[in-house]
Amino acid sequence: MTKSPPRICLIEDDEIMGEALVERFEMEGYACDWFRYGQESRLPLASRHYLVAVCDIRLPDISGHLLFEELLAQGMALPPFIFITGFGAIDDAVRLLKLGAEDYLTKPFQVSTLLDKIRAICRRNQPLPGGATPLGISRAMREIQAILVRVAASSGTVLITGESGVGKERVARALHGLRDPQGKRPFVAVNCGALTESLLEAELFGYEKGAFTGAIREKKGYFEQAHGGTLFLDEIGDMPLAMQIKLLRAIQERTIVRVGGEKAIPVEIGLVCATHQDLKRMVEKGTFREDLYYRVHVIHVQVPPLRERKEDILCLAERFLEEFAAGNPARHGLHPAATQALVDFPWPGNVRELRHCIERACILSPHSALTARDLFDQAAPSASAKEEEDSSLTTHLRATERRYIGQMLAAHRGRIKETAAALGITRKNLWEKMKKLGLSALEGEE
Repeated sequence: MTKSPPRICLIEDDEIMGEALVERFEMEGYACDWFRYGQESRLPLASRHYLVAVCDIRLPDISGHLLFEELLAQGMALPPFIFITGFGAIDDAVRLLKLGAEDYLTKPFQVSTLLDKIRAICRRNQPLPGGATPLGISRAMREIQAILVRVAASSGTVLITGESGVGKERVARALHGLRDPQGKRPFVAVNCGALTESLLEAELFGYEKGAFTGAIREKKGYFEQAHGGTLFLDEIGDMPLAMQIKLLRAIQERTIVRVGGEKAIPVEIGLVCATHQDLKRMVEKGTFREDLYYRVHVIHVQVPPLRERKEDILCLAERFLEEFAAGNPARHGLHPAATQALVDFPWPGNVRELRHCIERACILSPHSALTARDLFDQAAPSASAKEEEDSSLTTHLRATERRYIGQMLAAHRGRIKETAAALGITRKNLWEKMKKLGLSALEGEE
């Protein structure tokens, strides 16, 4: 599928300037919708996705200043606005900046200056490298995403820790996607706890024909299969001590020897390990080798449990609902009381438990809007049917607002000014909403 070019909304009544800008935008690879009147831009701004809106302050039917204020008052999620103004209207432009506008240009101006501003917005709004889906909208997951972007430029070994089900493999896959945006390199995942000690060496390093009974042909192990890409060793804390020695040698020398073979085979891999156990404590107890611990503990990523990042619960639930709706004519949504029940539940099984919960409800529930009882059956801290019927609209709107603002913060990397502009509110209003809803931006960014 061909990707659509970024689209610009141009609101300009001057025919000569309008034609010149449209022609230049299209030459630069942008699509452009040109409106001569402010009022005719209202519906497109509400229904289409624009990279940026370029708006003259002096329009024949309504001032750009008033148009912007009215759109903000409607609560519309607006694109970044760049205003064009004459010298005498600079005060208006400054007031618009205080309301959340992106920038302004005074006439006459260089089109190249406008294009530079548009390109900066385009770079800022680019998806994550490799088209990766954001790991979450919570502050913790956005911080992890930022770490992965930095780590992707190196070949350092990464250790991902966290409770079972928090999504450690998803983090590993996100890192692999950042390192391989074209998707041409292999990602090989191995659960070290799922293989017996006798099989683990053969599966990791491969074997030669005749190495043991049943070895009727040679086989490449996981290290060779992952050559040039990423090897993900899940639950490395479950690896037997004898295998830890062999793994250490393979990591240090970047070579492996197949079972029954003698030839050292070089391998180039990005190694990512994961565990739900405390490896440092295992080292103290003598159940995990200290030298291996320092080899895999180069870059540490701690994934918090779902109960500590409640902002992600509804975002993940909606993602799972979309996933299970694929090819299924019975599409499901969430009842307002169900959204509250999802947020309040402690999720001891983390993301894995949430996914299974949504999947089960989608299969078994006859309702188009899943209730708390559908999600948790009889064992859940769910509301009664009467409570669900009486659930207030305020609760639902609050949950929806929290989820949407969280998604916008994630899309704009926690930058307050840009998020406020995209939401069509002032920075002060955004800060107030974030405080009320318990949301936060990334540290060090505004």
